Amino acid sequence: MKRFYTAAAVAGTAAPIGITLDGRPLRTPGRLALDLPTRTLAEAIAGEWNAQTDSIDPRTMPLTGLANAAVERVAADPDSFATGLARYAESELLAYRADYPPALVARQQAEWDPWLAWARSRYDVDFTLVTGIMHQPQPPATLARITAAYRALDAFRLAALNPIVTITGSAILGLALAEGALDAATAWTVSHLDELWQAEQWGKDPLAEAGHAERQRDLATAATFLQLL
Repeated sequence: MKRFYTAAAVAGTAAPIGITLDGRPLRTPGRLALDLPTRTLAEAIAGEWNAQTDSIDPRTMPLTGLANAAVERVAADPDSFATGLARYAESELLAYRADYPPALVARQQAEWDPWLAWARSRYDVDFTLVTGIMHQPQPPATLARITAAYRALDAFRLAALNPIVTITGSAILGLALAEGALDAATAWTVSHLDELWQAEQWGKDPLAEAGHAERQRDLATAATFLQLL
């Protein structure tokens, strides 16, 4: 799409805060009002629109995309969306452990145990540790508390957590990021521990590296979105 406006600007000082393009309210692709919860987020999104050149490239506007998702997809049924993210706790990455080689076992303990301990302290939950890939159920009380934690979040935080949880495979790391207990770079290394360890042993796969870089950018963008709320 050709750029059809001169400038984007933030409209308002208190939530809901909008964005205008040459004075006209910016709407989502579905024509809903793009009402934002904070001015910092609105300014960042307006910056994406102002950074466009002759053509509008949605790939360079990830914050706008997340905001659109919050308004159009999540806000319509936040409980169902939250439940879908919390379901990752049923196969929580941090609970599935290797039994060999010893170096990998030790690294998983060193990097994953602290986040299970964080969840235990923060939400009074515990996880059943599983060796191997066969699924084992987690305690019902744990799943209920994790679901409640996600349901307590607003649509914008849930929209940001969608890529975070799906990329990391961890409901716990998602909550830690949402609460500021964890940063994006650490979330990436912790959640990709197995792959990083394999690369150290056998070398990197150039084809896989491109995909990793894209997912790491998506995770970082979603973490930035959370910080702007």
